[in-house]
Amino acid sequence: MKQTWRWFGPHDLTSIDDITQAGATGVVSALHHIPNGQVWTREEIAKRHREIATRKDGSPSGLTWDVVESLPVSEDVKKQKGDWHAHIEAYKVSMASLAESGIEVVCYNFMPVLDWTRTDIRWALPNGGSCMRFDIADFAAFDIHILARPGAGADYSNAVADEAGRRFADMDEDAKKQLSRNVTMGLPGSSESMTLDDVRAHLAEYGSISPDHLRGHFIDFLEAVVPTAEKLGIRLCCHPDDPPFALLGLPRIMSTEADYKTMLDAVDSPANGMTLCSGSLGARPDNDLPGMMRRLGDRVHFLHLRNVKRDDADIAGSFFEAEHLAGDTDMVALIAEIVREEQRRKAAGRADHQIPMRPDHGQDILDDLNRRAQPGYPTIGRMKGLAELRGVITALEHREYGVS
Repeated sequence: MKQTWRWFGPHDLTSIDDITQAGATGVVSALHHIPNGQVWTREEIAKRHREIATRKDGSPSGLTWDVVESLPVSEDVKKQKGDWHAHIEAYKVSMASLAESGIEVVCYNFMPVLDWTRTDIRWALPNGGSCMRFDIADFAAFDIHILARPGAGADYSNAVADEAGRRFADMDEDAKKQLSRNVTMGLPGSSESMTLDDVRAHLAEYGSISPDHLRGHFIDFLEAVVPTAEKLGIRLCCHPDDPPFALLGLPRIMSTEADYKTMLDAVDSPANGMTLCSGSLGARPDNDLPGMMRRLGDRVHFLHLRNVKRDDADIAGSFFEAEHLAGDTDMVALIAEIVREEQRRKAAGRADHQIPMRPDHGQDILDDLNRRAQPGYPTIGRMKGLAELRGVITALEHREYGVS
């Protein structure tokens, strides 16, 4: 695996110098300041390459921009409304400029309205650190009582709806505002966030879009962009829903292995692939992460290695961001399957035999607690995670004791 690190640009509290010291050899980044649906120009792409390649003192960093995360798919494309045709054309132009600059892997998602969703971004841990958490009762309190979505109560069990009512009754105005901000904050690094009225407007437009309709829109998008990606030598890889179950009555179509199989079979091309995010998919107890890697591994183009700990066995349940080796996903078993897939690719002569990986998310520990970095992306917590993952990888790749 190529060990990479997500970087949000010059304003990121983790610097390029920090990334080199953490031991990563590549960078995952995006042009977050460009609105969804607009073209990424050659000039802006070249600027980001230069920023990644340069330390604070002007010397070469030795780092390369290896993965784009994300080249966003606009809501117009997902809903097939407004300027969606123009946005698809802009997507193709952006891919061409990225390919010209040497980038081969582009991550994106097809989550409607809300991207990754958490109810608490600084949840206190017993050891004094903090992490992100999704609490189904808190989310229900937002959905039923703050957003006041019509019919929302019917989407939750009686126990969850009752607990949501109790929690809402105990919230002061500041707590209600903080919960709303946490839920609607948008993509990591994005300058785009939504008000409650924005969310309500999107929900109204999605009211007539069933899961099958959204899946059809997704396949239309893939049929439009994958041939261009294949011609350019770009490997597109879709990130799963996070969390991997329905929210706000919206269709979620990338939550299970069956969802991915449908998408990969619908547009059968090496340019149409998967971002295997063990944290997103691992929040759902019926997802078998090592098995998914074993069965779909030839189309996995990017890896997010992180772990979550679920409160219970409910499909739509609460969870928190655990240490990388301490959650409900057997990370050693998953990495063993990744190593085997890379061995198969190398034996077959595939140029992409080394799959880019990044330590996704992390707990805020030590000096992270004072930095207040991008939620989920603390420097020290991710460095700890990378070190743990690197140890597992080293053992499993050992020439005498490793897997084969």
